[in-house]
Amino acid sequence: MIRSMTGFGRCEREAHGRRISVEIKAVNHRYLDLSIKSPRRFNMFESQIRSVLKEYMERGKTDLYISCEELGDKQISLHCNKSLAAEYYRYIREISQELGMEDEPRLNTLVRMPEVFSMEEEDTDEDEIWQDLEVVLRGAAEAFVESRSREGEALAADLIKKLDEMAAAQKTIEERSPVLIEEYRQRITAKVKELLQDTTVDEARIVTETTIYADKICVDEEMVRLKSHIAAMKKELQQGGAVGRKLDFIAQEMNREANTTLSKANDLTIADAAIELKTGIEKIREQVQNLE
Repeated sequence: MIRSMTGFGRCEREAHGRRISVEIKAVNHRYLDLSIKSPRRFNMFESQIRSVLKEYMERGKTDLYISCEELGDKQISLHCNKSLAAEYYRYIREISQELGMEDEPRLNTLVRMPEVFSMEEEDTDEDEIWQDLEVVLRGAAEAFVESRSREGEALAADLIKKLDEMAAAQKTIEERSPVLIEEYRQRITAKVKELLQDTTVDEARIVTETTIYADKICVDEEMVRLKSHIAAMKKELQQGGAVGRKLDFIAQEMNREANTTLSKANDLTIADAAIELKTGIEKIREQVQNLE
């Protein structure tokens, strides 16, 4: 299946007291450029996230957005650092004695000292969080691939239509070339007869001149290669997969053949067909840039 590099996918799920949502967006890019924006608690899963996404995409500038909302009350516990409180008490007493102060440290003073009391969230199960996240991540990735596939199929249909138009122009050149050579032979024969009048025409000389002309304008090799490239591109589109780079290379080869044909054109029909080829190839190259 042919896939576009442009796509969007979203998935959301509630489980274990939290709502996780994932969005994936992508546009054209030569390689896979993945950007992840997520809550800090999910940073530990970045490696797993990238591994999962690489199962669903090969190219494209991709942005991944993850959000998490706690649905219930957070489990928070109060923690008392008794050893730190004892250290505060000891140092305060030492300072009091050195300064000749008689006041003993009071409890209400100690409890206000930094980090003696702290609020902490209870430990969460990392495996549980990852399992929930992976389900949502794969759901968004599947929607994302479906979006890419729909657009990719439309692009493939359009490309095949353009290839058929190119094949028609290529056939015009292929059919016109032999006629052009025969027309030249007839013109040069008539011209020689006109100049020589009753003198016998040297047929060997006519053949030689015609052969030289044919070599200069012959595009048989270019047409054979172009026909092969058109068939190869159609085959890749029908087989599907990540073929964007390969199709781009084939389009470059097509353009080379069209340029050579246009440079050899010594006939309005062939020149028009060659220009039509170049126009079609340029449109194809633009479309191919959108394929994964």
